[in-house]
Amino acid sequence: MSVLVVGLSHRSAPVEVLERAAVVADEVPKLLDEMLRATHVSEAVLLSTCNRIEVYAVVDAFHGGLADVSAVLSRHAGMPLPELTEHVYVHYAGSAVQHLFAVSAGLDSMVVGEAQILGQLRNAYAAADKVGTVGRVLHELAQQALRVGKRVHASTGIDSAGASVVSEALADAAAALGGSLAGRRAVVVGAGAMGSLAAAHLRRAEAAEIVVLNRSPKRAARLAENTAAQGTPARAGGLDALAGELVDADLMIACTGAVGTVVDEATVADAVAGRSARPLAVCDLGLPRDVDAAVAALPGVTVIDLVALQRRLSDGPRGAAVAAAQELVAEEAQAYLAAQRSAEVTPTVTALRRRASEVIDAELLRLDSRLPDLDARVRDEFTKSVRRVVDKLLHTPTVQVKRLAEGPDGDSYAAALRALFELDPQTPAAVALQRSGDVIAALEARTEPAGPEEATG
Repeated sequence: MSVLVVGLSHRSAPVEVLERAAVVADEVPKLLDEMLRATHVSEAVLLSTCNRIEVYAVVDAFHGGLADVSAVLSRHAGMPLPELTEHVYVHYAGSAVQHLFAVSAGLDSMVVGEAQILGQLRNAYAAADKVGTVGRVLHELAQQALRVGKRVHASTGIDSAGASVVSEALADAAAALGGSLAGRRAVVVGAGAMGSLAAAHLRRAEAAEIVVLNRSPKRAARLAENTAAQGTPARAGGLDALAGELVDADLMIACTGAVGTVVDEATVADAVAGRSARPLAVCDLGLPRDVDAAVAALPGVTVIDLVALQRRLSDGPRGAAVAAAQELVAEEAQAYLAAQRSAEVTPTVTALRRRASEVIDAELLRLDSRLPDLDARVRDEFTKSVRRVVDKLLHTPTVQVKRLAEGPDGDSYAAALRALFELDPQTPAAVALQRSGDVIAALEARTEPAGPEEATG
């Protein structure tokens, strides 16, 4: 069983394709269930953000697993499989591990180094775990990916600027409004994780007032109350208040995660008519889009969306911090894979020692039948001597095979051991538990203690 990654992101697909493939939270359980009902998938996690849709699956065969996962994504996106696969990237086994660690570190993000991906990855794992599609493999892998992401952010300074898709969009909005958001009135459409992040950035930018609008008035009120408690005037309302609020606003950030348009052209046009030609910046961070594309043609309105951000950030800086993060990710991936390969040989080593113990027991039984009057003290000493000899003979081969198993061709050494001694590596449940413990222990020996969890993005 190996890990397979099938995904689309800002690096592989235009926003139009990402919109069609986007998965909202309510759809995640259904898609995960479809994947697990397929022939070759035994575990699955689905990560969907504003610029990526990725499936992490444990599969028993590469081609079969790829076909199963791709078929589900194709049906969901409403795209023929050949059309979808033009934009899909695939990682398998060691490459899948390296990719996930890079994602958790923010190295694969539109804004390189952004920390929000850690919260998004944690939420994706929790959603899959809740519906029962996470097993031992993805549990260990996801937990290690979160540790790696934290370590990269803590030790490389890759996120020292605190950049994110939200902060970059607001930077563009500030430029469109004359260079600063200080003293500006802002409307945030959406009260989820992205809306909370937008409100936090606006508060730090010294916005004069923040109005939170959401389908759920309670969620909007909660975010407005939290914002006001930190010193920035804030109010809440329903989506039906949008046109009126936009008349006096300087900026709108839409980030609902809904399916379909939330902000239509007519609503914004009504507001523009009462603005006396004052400029309005609109940040559309939804995937699919929250704002009707026709809004960009309205007079005095500047739309900053994921397409514009992708274009501007595609050649972002890759300095020393990024290089250090890449090196750390590679090191962590190698350590994880080495620990996995070493753990894989444990059942074989256990089977070898069990075989040796069975041989000793059989020979001692023969000894008892041939020398039934042997003094008990002599027999006990003889037994200890035989066991010491066998233990010494097995010590070096078992230590060496565990060490060699950490290398790229580790499986071949365990296979050779099984062939030489005609071993059956199938072991009781206790060995499976030991194997899992060996992996975790080996990983913890290579990693620093995890710090506090970052806020979700």
